[in-house]
Amino acid sequence: MIVKNHPSLSVGAQCRLLSISRSSFYYELMGETAMKLDLMVVIEKHFLETPFYGVQQMTWHLQNGGHAVNYKRIRRLMRLMRLAPIYQKPDTSRPAKGPKTYPYLLGGLRIDRPNQVWCADITYIPMRKGFCISSP
Repeated sequence: MIVKNHPSLSVGAQCRLLSISRSSFYYELMGETAMKLDLMVVIEKHFLETPFYGVQQMTWHLQNGGHAVNYKRIRRLMRLMRLAPIYQKPDTSRPAKGPKTYPYLLGGLRIDRPNQVWCADITYIPMRKGFCISSP
């Protein structure tokens, strides 16, 4: 699209016409370094052997193997390679165990006569030796 040696339009004018910056025209992508690619191969090999290793364990394993890496580089490379460790994750979809909740059975009932509904209230009052039961 942009011609470097155009007779009448400079590179800056051509970039303005296309609404791009000159720096993006001159920018050349840098390829992956050989060291980074070698490290990615090693990570992939170890990950296939131990798929439960996370970033910290993989870093420790590579450092013991003689590679000078830190956890930030391993985290970035594992994210780039889309490697995620296999481990049991918390099951948050189940409700917690607790007391049984009973439904309110009088919700749709219209109370219009005496002695139609009865209730009881039992209160436990703590005493020095046990409880005292009090009812109204």
